[in-house]
Order: sequence, then C-alpha cells, then structure tokens
Amino acid sequence: MTQPQFLDVSGTPIAYRRIGGRAPGIVWLGGYRSDMLGTKAETLSDWAAGTGFSFLRFDYSGHGESGGVFAEGTISRWLSESLAVFRTLTEGPQILVGSSMGGWIALRLIQELRKAGEGNRIAGLVLLAPAPDFTSELVEPSLTRKQRRELAERGYFEEKSQYSPEPNIYTRALIEDGRENRVMTGPIDTHCPVHVLQGMADPDVPHEHALKLVSMLPADDVTLSLIPDADHRLSRPQDLDLLVRAVQEILDRTAKA
Repeated sequence: MTQPQFLDVSGTPIAYRRIGGRAPGIVWLGGYRSDMLGTKAETLSDWAAGTGFSFLRFDYSGHGESGGVFAEGTISRWLSESLAVFRTLTEGPQILVGSSMGGWIALRLIQELRKAGEGNRIAGLVLLAPAPDFTSELVEPSLTRKQRRELAERGYFEEKSQYSPEPNIYTRALIEDGRENRVMTGPIDTHCPVHVLQGMADPDVPHEHALKLVSMLPADDVTLSLIPDADHRLSRPQDLDLLVRAVQEILDRTAKA
C-alpha cells in the first residue's frame, strides 16, 4: 500500500492517492464516514492501474487519513474540499464515481463546476446507492423526539452504526447545511451519461430514493441497475464486477461521442 499524499485545503491536510494515466480519468467520492481504502475504491484503483486510466481518490476532512474533526464536517465543507482536490489534482475530462453521500457530493460538484463554466470537465457519473439530500430526505423525517431534543440541546445525536463499533454522529450543523445543498428539488442537469447502481435490500438508502433521483435526471442519459439482493455496501464480487462494467460503459460512451 502506497502512502498517501496531502493537499492543504484551508489549513486542513486532505489525504489522497493518485494513479497517473490516460483520460477520461476516474475520481472516487466516498460516503459518510467511509474512506478511500474501502473495497470499492481499491477495486477501481486496481482496475485503473491495469487499464491505464488515471484514478484519484481522497478522504474528506475528518475521514480516513485526512486531518480535521469529523463532527465539524458539513456537505458544504466536504464539497469545497472535493472541488479543491478536483481542480488541483486532475486535468481534462473526468468520470465521477460517487458512493452513498459521495453521490450527493458528485451532483453538487457538477453544479458548481457548471456555474464556473467548467461543466465540460465531467464526462460521466457512476452513482452507487446514491444518497443526495439524505439529511432532509432520510434523516430528518425519521427523527425521534429524543433525537430532536438532543439536536436542540447538545447540537448532535448519535446512532448505532452497522458498519463500525463507533456510532454515527449527526450534527445540527450538518442537517441545517444539508438543507442549503439540496439537489432533489427539480430537474437535475448533469449534461453527461449517468449510471446508478442500487441494491433493493439496502437498509440505509431505500431503492425508492434512487427511483426518485432517476426521475429527476434526463431519461436518455441515465441507466438504472437495480440489484435485488444487494445491500448498501455493494461490495460483493458480483457488485464490484457491475461497478467496473458501469465505469467501462461510460468510458465506451465517451469514446464514441
């Protein structure tokens, strides 16, 4: 395992690993509390190394090998870091691969790039169990009275995690900032092909959320793959194979364009 390199973003060291290669490059955007050493990111790294495409992965602040405090993170902060990493460490067209919350970051990143006249930098999107607007669409509606009280009094609440002995932490700042970063408020113009992979046995992001997202994307540019027995992690061998094939299909489409 190579050691990470670091990019200073507003005083916080953001850890990244990069493989040089041909374009379009692949950029990995991880999920909430995940890191760039997970199975899906490792699989894409091995695939990119074997096929000669460039590949970039990194950890948001408070995640993995990056600096910063997790509880101080918000969508706006992680988006700002993602934009800094993207603009500093990539050149030419890129395919964004966003997992869970990373799907939200990917959609917001495209919005910000398009506002800045850089929309042509995105060649395609692959979204894995995408969770755009999860704070307002999935977290807030299910809050208990106790959790609402803790948010009001302490500024955060904790929830048991299926994937870590440490609990998930949801802060008032994260939830309030999430409302300002919503993307599922109307048509979403990506101006690139999109492939969504969604497990139908996902306990964290129900497949109905993916269906709602797809309904807001241009139909002629979107492929939705529903996997009946897959959970949120999408890390089984057959899921990883589907991930690689989805990226390859986007690459094939960009080559024909």
